[in-house]
Amino acid sequence: MVDIATRVWNHKWKIDPIVRSLIDTDFYKLLMCQSIFRNKPDTNVVFSLINRSTKVRLAELIDEGELREQLDHVRTISLARGESTWLRGNTFYGKRQMFRPDFMEWFEGLRLPAYHLEKRDGQFELTFEGRWPEVMLWEIPALAVLMELRSRAVLNDMGKFELQILYARAMARLWEKIERLRKIDGLKIADFGTRRRHGFLWQDWCVQAMQEGLGAKFTGTSNCRIAMRRDIEAIGTNAHELPMVYSALADTDEGLRQAPYRVLADWHEEHEGNLRIILPDTYGTEGFLKNAPDWLAGWTGIRIDSGDPAEGAEIAIRWWQDRGEDPRKKLVIFSDGLDVEKIEELYARFHGRVKVSFGWGTMLTNDFRGLVADDALAPFSLVCKAVSANGRPTVKLSDNPAKATGPKDEIARYRRIFGVGEQKVQEVLV
Repeated sequence: MVDIATRVWNHKWKIDPIVRSLIDTDFYKLLMCQSIFRNKPDTNVVFSLINRSTKVRLAELIDEGELREQLDHVRTISLARGESTWLRGNTFYGKRQMFRPDFMEWFEGLRLPAYHLEKRDGQFELTFEGRWPEVMLWEIPALAVLMELRSRAVLNDMGKFELQILYARAMARLWEKIERLRKIDGLKIADFGTRRRHGFLWQDWCVQAMQEGLGAKFTGTSNCRIAMRRDIEAIGTNAHELPMVYSALADTDEGLRQAPYRVLADWHEEHEGNLRIILPDTYGTEGFLKNAPDWLAGWTGIRIDSGDPAEGAEIAIRWWQDRGEDPRKKLVIFSDGLDVEKIEELYARFHGRVKVSFGWGTMLTNDFRGLVADDALAPFSLVCKAVSANGRPTVKLSDNPAKATGPKDEIARYRRIFGVGEQKVQEVLV
C-alpha cells in the first residue's frame, strides 16, 4: 500500500507525473473514440476548459510553468505494449476484442495534439483543436492535470505530520462511507471519479478501499489504467460529447432534431448488452424520450446525469411502461453529484422497481471538504467540453439549466427545436 502522505512530502516530478498513461482515462472515452474513428474521423473539433466554479481562481493558484510542463509531458506519452495487449485481448462487458485491429493500430501510434494556453481574469483558457478522435482524448488528462495541480498547490506548504493527519482523516471519512454502503443488500456501485479526482494515487487508494470494503458490490472503475493494474472491470458507455457534436454538424432543424438518435443508431451497430445505455439529458430527458424511436425502448437501460435524479428515473419508468417494457428488467445508472445519503435514498426508492446501479464520482475520489483551512481542497466544478465542430458551436442543455453550455442564441434555438420548457435550476457542486 502506497504511503500517500510520504509520497506527497517527498514528491519528485519524474516519479509522479500527474498523467502516467494514455489509458489513465475513462473507459467511455475509448469506446466513443473507436465509434468516432469509424463514423466521423475527419470532423474538426475544438475542446475548451470551463471552470463553472469561478470563485476558484485557478490561474492564481497554479503556476503556469508547472501546468505547461505537465501538459507537455502528456504529449510525450504513447500506448505501452502491456496496455495495448490488455485492450486487444481483454474481455469487456463479456465481449473479447472490443477494440478492432484498425483502431488499435491507430491508437498505438497516437500522440496527443498541441494545446493553446492563456490566462484571463484569474482563470486558464486551455483549448485543443484538431481531428475529433485525437482531440477528444485530451479531455480527461487535461482535467486530471488541473485538478491535481490545484491539490498540490494547497498541499505544498503543509508539513509531513500535517499531511499524515490530513490523509488519515480523508481515509477515515471514506471508510465510514463504505461501512454505510456495505449495509445495502444488492448494491452495485462503480468508481466514476477520474475526471475530478484529488490525485491519481488517491483515486487508486479509493478503488482499493472499495474493493476490500464492498467486495462484489463494487463493480469496477471507469479508469482504464487502474482497472488493468487492479484486475477489475473497466466501466463506461458513452457521454454527451457524441450528441453535442453530431447535433452541431446538422444542416437543418429537422437534422438537428434527429441527431441524438443518429448517434445511438451508430452505437447500436457496434455494441450490445450493458453497453446499450441511453444518456437522454443532453437536450432534455422528457423530450428525448417522448420522440425516441421504438427500438430504443429495447435497450438495456438509462444513465441519469443531471436534474433531479429521482424525477429522471420516474420519467424513464413511465416511458418504459408506455412502450410495453418491464422496468424491473431495465438498468438505471445514477451518476450525478452522488454521496452516501443520496445513494441510500435512491436505492431505497427504486430497488425492486428497476435494476439500480451507481457511478460514484467526485465525492468518492475528492472529498476533502472541511479538512484544510478555508476549505481550500473542497471539490469544484471543472469540465472540458467540445465547444465547436467544423466551425459550428456545440450546445448542451441538460436537465439542469445551470449546466447549459453554448452561445445564448444557439441555446435558445436548441430549446425551441427540442421543445424544452421550464426547468428547475439546481446548484452545481461538481
